[in-house]
Amino acid sequence: MSAAKLVTIYGGSGFLGRQIARALASQGWRVRVAVRRPNEAGIVRTYGAPGQIEPVPCNVRDDLSVSACMADADAVINCVGIMANRDRNTFGAVHEEAAGRIARISAERGVARLVHVSALGANPESDSLYATSKARGEAEVLKHRPDAMILRPSVIFGSDDKFYNRIAAATRLGPVMPLPGANAKLQPVYVLDVARAAAMGATGAAEPGIYELAGPEVVTMRELVGQILTATDRRRVVIGLPNWVSGAIAAVMNGIEKISGGLIANRFMTPDQLRLLKHPNVASGTARGFADLGIEPTAAPAVIGEYLWRFRPSGQYEAMTATAKNLRRS
Repeated sequence: MSAAKLVTIYGGSGFLGRQIARALASQGWRVRVAVRRPNEAGIVRTYGAPGQIEPVPCNVRDDLSVSACMADADAVINCVGIMANRDRNTFGAVHEEAAGRIARISAERGVARLVHVSALGANPESDSLYATSKARGEAEVLKHRPDAMILRPSVIFGSDDKFYNRIAAATRLGPVMPLPGANAKLQPVYVLDVARAAAMGATGAAEPGIYELAGPEVVTMRELVGQILTATDRRRVVIGLPNWVSGAIAAVMNGIEKISGGLIANRFMTPDQLRLLKHPNVASGTARGFADLGIEPTAAPAVIGEYLWRFRPSGQYEAMTATAKNLRRS
């Protein structure tokens, strides 16, 4: 049997999970990536040596499936999460029940370390279903694993994120950008910084406990869009939408999704996501953070230009086009 330690990452083919897999593989760990469709997670194999990272099928709603994926694991990381209810994958089933199931089985199997990825703003008294489910999930984890490391990241950015990329794509639609929650405050955090923190928890380099992982800058949604416009070299008129207008649009989009049976998904914003924007998504300062891990967080402007270039008017040739224009003027 290999002497290399083994980690099971539930949801390890996702945006954050892939980077955690890469980080641990670089430290010599064997990585088992537990996902619903392993045939679609082949990309993770390339993050390590041949055979070092292995996608395996898993249904986090089933005890036997979760347990089988955890066999012989030295550490477990739970990255499974959703932003909206979809069929049987509801907040309750994924954020609460699955989180508790993974924690309980890890305790039963005697797994040395458990890292659970929650979210900044997790609050059992929130008016957001997402935020309350995350808080209940933490409670379920701590009930079985009081020694768990719980990570609460803010909005995560990185090359294939679904937040900055989606907003950048919207900049191509016209000269005016309607923006819900324009004054909402966020503290975006770099995916590699979060992955590094999770890896430290899995290897035992970090103490158990709750960690709020937030970037070095607090920005409003309007300021965040401004950063994206700078990175994409576009000029747009940003119009903040009143809450009632955003709520009406979100409700209509949700209705269309239900009527279409999910064929037309609500990619704008759900009513629950709008409720999230009413509350600042910033570190409270009452929990541990990057400073306790010896990590200096990366600011979004230092990174987003490296992957949002494809949304510039001339894409990767933007700099070349600008140089040509200057030559013509001279």
